[in-house]
Amino acid sequence: MIRVPRTDTSLLGRWWWTVDRWTLAAVILLMIFGTVLIMSVSPAAAQRIDGLGAFQLAQRQIMFLSIALATVIAISLLDGRSVRRLGVLGMAACFLLLVATLLGGSEIKGATRWLNLGGLSVQASEFAKPCLAVTAAWMLACQKKGEGVPGLAIAAGLWLLLVGLLLAQPDIGQTFVISAIFGLQLFLAGLPMILVGALGLFGATGLVGAYFFYPHFTARIDGFFDTGAGDHYQIERSLDAFSRGGFFGRGPGEGSVKAQLPDAHADFIFAVAGEELGIIACLIIVGLFAFIVLRGFSNLLREDSIFVLLAGTGLLAQLGLQALINMASALHLIPTKGMTLPFISYGGSSLLALAIGMGMILALTRRRAVPGEVL
Repeated sequence: MIRVPRTDTSLLGRWWWTVDRWTLAAVILLMIFGTVLIMSVSPAAAQRIDGLGAFQLAQRQIMFLSIALATVIAISLLDGRSVRRLGVLGMAACFLLLVATLLGGSEIKGATRWLNLGGLSVQASEFAKPCLAVTAAWMLACQKKGEGVPGLAIAAGLWLLLVGLLLAQPDIGQTFVISAIFGLQLFLAGLPMILVGALGLFGATGLVGAYFFYPHFTARIDGFFDTGAGDHYQIERSLDAFSRGGFFGRGPGEGSVKAQLPDAHADFIFAVAGEELGIIACLIIVGLFAFIVLRGFSNLLREDSIFVLLAGTGLLAQLGLQALINMASALHLIPTKGMTLPFISYGGSSLLALAIGMGMILALTRRRAVPGEVL
């Protein structure tokens, strides 16, 4: 057990007594679930992916998880100003990477979302989500405080530029998540209700337009509402997995759905959890996500800083919305969307981007001696 005296004034000592250790513990528990599930899925995935050893996928993910945990802790040590700088610099880097992705990225299933950098595949849109949440929060806070900075115009311009780059890939799902987060921040920043309604109308119009102009999006929507249209193989296997798992599951490694689902290690890992660990474990996973989000909002209620409130809300909404989309897709409650389950699904870019976002949340919600003080 870690014992740190309250009189310890070192960097780590101050961090230990000011960081939300319960939230950090919940994140670690999610990572443990992810480790168990990826160990189970790895041999089946290796049979479908040429050149992979039985547990090579698991070894990679455990390495990514170790780096992610170190990233969460390292960023949670930062003060508020450093978090702002990290968000702005990250946003600039993401724009460059997104442009490079469109120019020289790999096309997979009709979309260009991945960029090969030194043998590693990077999905820049994953990193753009936390960076935009922090950068937009800073600009909106400047506007709110009347510092003479056109924060609303800058934030809206960044959002529009990012949406344009994402639609060019195309990536409708990430566009929706980023727009929902930005819209929530605008609402909390006190945007007039008529403009909030106009933004909602713009989003609804965009979804309708995506249905008519993006064939893969059209196929997913039609397949969701019409059981006779499209390929329902993965969804059917996913629902079968939950029904076979029952309350307590068949046991770790004892499930069969991982051998039938091509995306069992990524988008449909929640189905593997349903079959092997059971409904009770799935509810625990849901509860952990709910705990992190609700506790985060509870911590934000004591904040006087508009920047911390807006940035924290955006980062928590991103985590909660991404988890909700993944789990709802696996249960066929919404159309399928290629989005990972935070800290559980396989994927380096997503995992590290989520670690950056979670580190920012922990940094911004640390207890401070002076209310409203930005660490």
